[in-house]
Amino acid sequence: MIGTIFKTFGRKYMDVTLRTGDDYVVRIVERPGLWMDDAALGALSADLRTIAGRTLKAGNLTYGVFSGKKERMGAVIITLVSRRDGTPVAFNALAVMALDTAPHPTDVLHLGLVMVDPDERSKNLSWVLYGLTCFLIFFRRQFRPVWVSNVTQVPAVVGMVANMFSDVWPSPRDGRRTLNHLLLAREIMETHRHVFGVGDKAGFDEERFVITDAYTGGSDDLKKTWETAPKHRDESYNIFCKEALDYVRGDDVLQLGQMDLAAMRTYLTREVPKSAVIGLLLTGGLVALRRIVLPAIHWADTTRGWSILRPYKVRGK
Repeated sequence: MIGTIFKTFGRKYMDVTLRTGDDYVVRIVERPGLWMDDAALGALSADLRTIAGRTLKAGNLTYGVFSGKKERMGAVIITLVSRRDGTPVAFNALAVMALDTAPHPTDVLHLGLVMVDPDERSKNLSWVLYGLTCFLIFFRRQFRPVWVSNVTQVPAVVGMVANMFSDVWPSPRDGRRTLNHLLLAREIMETHRHVFGVGDKAGFDEERFVITDAYTGGSDDLKKTWETAPKHRDESYNIFCKEALDYVRGDDVLQLGQMDLAAMRTYLTREVPKSAVIGLLLTGGLVALRRIVLPAIHWADTTRGWSILRPYKVRGK
């Protein structure tokens, strides 16, 4: 694990591999379309298609990482879970959305498309697929809050996001819509519908944050009925989704929240298995090290150029 992380020090983007217990290996790859060669990118895409084939059984997704376009892979962070023998079993394609907000642009991490091999479900992979990448990005940003979005009609996912992150709206429990929620939601629906496969004709209810007729932009095969949508163990989330969403029409809820210090504490104490906490903290620290320590080392080295800065001294003289 440590060796893999140190190999990424010379790269602009994250490529981290770590083990979770005795059964799985997790690889997190940031914006692979911007730096991976064609062969490596093709192998990564093939792993994603393998999982999708096992998950959907039928149908064909045409958006995001399944479009086959390198530019789409340049704006995502892939979390790939494999068995120790290399067989891919689950992934999350987390999208990085740069929103044009005032006074400065805002980056939002969209939890994106999550797929798990049916044989691997109920094996406690949710903490890896939904929170791990956000946790590492939060570390790398020196504990600055990170906005997170989620689009789903699945009650189990709605409840998990509401419990894992801070200031989540909408939520049936202690949720509060702020002006920031509204402005970010408007910008997402205006400029980033393609990220989660929602067509231009889909409506958006700003009061409830419900996307109406959502499955019209490439995500058609992900549409579920109320009966087939996985439920949450807390009945309040099931009631919330049943009352807010029209499953016949195909509605989704758009959730917005933050990974901050409070969410990090919740994630470590409630979601992450106790056996993995120390390794996860070490991984986060090493990922942050690249952004905190290395710039200081580069700055102090007057014999080497760094970005637009030219060396002050010539090595050996």
